[in-house]
Amino acid sequence: MKLVWLRRDLRVEDNTALVQACASGEPVVALYIATPKTWQNHALAPIQADLIYRRLFELQKDLAAKNINLYYAQVDSFLDSVQLVTSIAKQQGVSGVWFNKEYEVDEQLRDAKLIGMLEQAGIDGIGCDDKCLLKPGSVVNKQGDYFKVFTPFKRAYLEKMYRQAVVVTKVTPVRTQGTVQSSQIDEFSSQCPFDYPRQTSKRYPVNMDAIIKRLRDFERLSVSNYHLQRDFPAIEGTSELSPYLAIGALSIRQCMARLMFEQQLPLSGGREIWQSELVWREFYQHLTYFEPKLSKGKSFTPWGDNLVWKKSDSAFSAWKNGTTGYPIVDAAMRQLNQTGWMHNRLRMIVASFLIKDLHLDWRLGEQYFMSQLVDGDYPANNGGWQWCASTGCDGQPYFRIFNPVTQGEKFDPQGEFVRTWIPELQDVPDKFIHQPWKWINAKALSYPSPIVDHKTEREITLSLYKEAKER
Repeated sequence: MKLVWLRRDLRVEDNTALVQACASGEPVVALYIATPKTWQNHALAPIQADLIYRRLFELQKDLAAKNINLYYAQVDSFLDSVQLVTSIAKQQGVSGVWFNKEYEVDEQLRDAKLIGMLEQAGIDGIGCDDKCLLKPGSVVNKQGDYFKVFTPFKRAYLEKMYRQAVVVTKVTPVRTQGTVQSSQIDEFSSQCPFDYPRQTSKRYPVNMDAIIKRLRDFERLSVSNYHLQRDFPAIEGTSELSPYLAIGALSIRQCMARLMFEQQLPLSGGREIWQSELVWREFYQHLTYFEPKLSKGKSFTPWGDNLVWKKSDSAFSAWKNGTTGYPIVDAAMRQLNQTGWMHNRLRMIVASFLIKDLHLDWRLGEQYFMSQLVDGDYPANNGGWQWCASTGCDGQPYFRIFNPVTQGEKFDPQGEFVRTWIPELQDVPDKFIHQPWKWINAKALSYPSPIVDHKTEREITLSLYKEAKER
């Protein structure tokens, strides 16, 4: 019998570990293990926990259709989960444990520990590269080193991807259903413990047909205009498929295959831009694999750790709660707090504001995002924050600092998005919607004045970064 340990790969089709385990011809069982203490340490968002929980019920049905049982257990930590998997494999006479690799440090240590314990027990432990379309180490420069700049990475990545077909693999049903008799696990049900805070994720359907329909509808109806609409938060111009990629309900291959279906290569327009976003995701996964320090709170650039950060609980609280006095920043943070999602353009604006207007450590924002985002994925989140902090691999130059007023005026010109999330500004004219303190009736508003002056803070940032780089 083969055991497939599922983690952030909550799908049946195009699941490399599952496909390969089934190809063995032996009975297959699947296992999911909740690890609330590790999740807490990793700041897993309650809304993402709920998405995972809901998806497990649908995954159980999807697996049952392939004659595969889904078993479930809850333990405290990653180490406990390794010990549990090894114990079950030994008790049940499992010949091989299959899993899909993850590239963060804790996850790599977990998997190395698993393989070591399984080897001692005479059981095969097979890790598959499934999270990326092209595995880390397969896209390198002429010197054989990983890329540190996105554009040449993308060029090499696409060249290699175009040379090989993007294959989405199917699971072949096994003839004999595998069963496990163990007091340590149960078949997944609503009675199983899931002791982690949950916030409703009902906005996101978890039925596989509905998820695939979202992908196909975006490709069919929206992707051609993606490059024109993606920066405007009042427009539904993005795919919003990132929550499914984050928990593995969709694979990168499924997205790329749908995007390129019956298209002439190379892609152009909205398709090319969305493809770039998918490749950015791959870029950050590869970086996480090659640079363990990124999983340990370190800056990619050595001088990044020389930056001097301000400590202000009141400023951080205002940023978190959407009360900074800058409407585009506050509307974005309120959207995040209420929905668990934030438009990508707004993620850059609020990150820049935290780092370069408030001079607060980017790690505070990084962790807060992870604790709130339904699509929280460590490599992408870390990469995005370090890009904005100018400390990351191919980060934004430190002297390019988003102006929260002009960003709002450019990407929410009529203030439609701002008014959606800040009803206090409902009556402010368009001319003043992004700087309401200049409106003649500003004193009557139940909305705060700006907590900092952007022009002043910009000069301070330039000085702080210049100092850090010279030190």
